Amino acid sequence: MKTIVRSLLILAFAALLCGCATKKQILYFQDIEGRQLKPLGAEYEAVIKKDDRLVIVVSGSDKSVTAPYNLTLAELTAGATSTNPEQATLSYLVDAEGNIDFPILGKLHVEGLTRNQLVQMLTQEIGKDVKDPIVYVAFKNYKITVLGEVRNPGTYILDSEKCNVLQALGRAGDLLLTAQRDGILLIREENGVQQYHPIDLRNSDILESPYYYLQQNDILYVPPSATRVASGTAATGIWGTILSSITTSIAVISLIISASR
Repeated sequence: MKTIVRSLLILAFAALLCGCATKKQILYFQDIEGRQLKPLGAEYEAVIKKDDRLVIVVSGSDKSVTAPYNLTLAELTAGATSTNPEQATLSYLVDAEGNIDFPILGKLHVEGLTRNQLVQMLTQEIGKDVKDPIVYVAFKNYKITVLGEVRNPGTYILDSEKCNVLQALGRAGDLLLTAQRDGILLIREENGVQQYHPIDLRNSDILESPYYYLQQNDILYVPPSATRVASGTAATGIWGTILSSITTSIAVISLIISASR
C-alpha cells in the first residue's frame, strides 16, 4: 500500500511540473542574441481611414484671412478659449466614402493619405488664396485595443500615430505569465475586410515585420497558454481532473491503510 501511495504522490508531483511554464514558453526574443536587425525601411506613417477624426488648423500671418478655414469651439461656446489647437478645434470625421467636409474647399477625399500628405495637399489648395499658410493636422481618435492575458486590457487613445506591438502591450501592463507568447493575434481592417496576423514574441522576426507598427483601430488579442486553459476550471480542466482524481485516490488508500492497522 505504501508503494501505491508513493507512486500516486510522484504522479501528482509530475502533473504539477507539467502544468508549470518553462523559460522557453515565457521569454521574449529568444533568438535575438547576435542577430543583426535590418532597417525597417521607410519611416512608418499612419494612413487616414474611414471613421477617423482629424484635427485641422490653418494659420498664417493674417488671421482674418485664415479664420474662414477653421471651425473652432468658440463658434459654438461663447467665450471658449484654449491655447491648445487640438482642444480648441472641432475635428473632421472621415465619412464612409473617405471624405471630409472642409470650409471653403468643400468635400475632400483624404482616405489613404498620410498626415503629411494631407498637410501638403491643404497647403497647396489654401495657398491659392492665402499667402504662406501653415496647416496643422493630427489624429484625434487614434486608438488601439489590447485584450486577453494582459494586466490591463482595454482600448487606449494614443497621443502619437506611431505605436509598435511592444509599446501597446506595455500600455496594457505587459503579458501575464499565463499568456501564450507565440499565439498573439493582430486583428486589422484592410480594404474593408478583417485580416488576422499571428505574432510570436519569442521570435525576434517581429522586430522586422510589417505588423510591428500598429495602425489605428488595431486589436491585439493575447490568448491564454495551454497551462492556463488546463487549470482555468477545476471542473473541466484536464490537469484539474487528474489532480483531483489522484488526491481522491490517495485519500481513499490512506483510509484503507488506517483501517487495516
